[in-house]
Amino acid sequence: MDDKMNRGIWTALAGIGIAQGLKILTHKRVSGKWDIKQVATTGGMPSSHSAGVSALATYIAANRGSRHTETALAVVFGVIVMYDAQGIRRHTGEIAKLVNELEDSFAMISKDFPSLQFVQREKELKELLGHQPLEVMGGAILGTALGLITARYEDRK
Repeated sequence: MDDKMNRGIWTALAGIGIAQGLKILTHKRVSGKWDIKQVATTGGMPSSHSAGVSALATYIAANRGSRHTETALAVVFGVIVMYDAQGIRRHTGEIAKLVNELEDSFAMISKDFPSLQFVQREKELKELLGHQPLEVMGGAILGTALGLITARYEDRK
């Protein structure tokens, strides 16, 4: 594997890592509390999915040009990932929230009707799975900037 391929992979991974780290700061700003666990969460600002695929697509485009097949593959892959992050995964999280609320309601009702024999799960469904469009855009901007910086740094060597 040549150095440019490794740099593309490292650029994408760096985008993901930086975005995950920034979630600690954005969580602090929104909630007022520091939470190191945010580094391992899904959802939130900025989207690490978007940061990673945008960094990779931008890096490839800067090195290969916008008309190259590798650029097309990276861009199409990135668009699919970002669409999924803000669409399907976000809606899945919203459904999980409704299911958790429904289960809480059943638990309350079952107290009044012992014969119902409702057994509540020990763990609720995870609700924060996807991203709001602004979070996806934040990740895309971060990734694009990182891809450009990495490509420019490489040009200087």
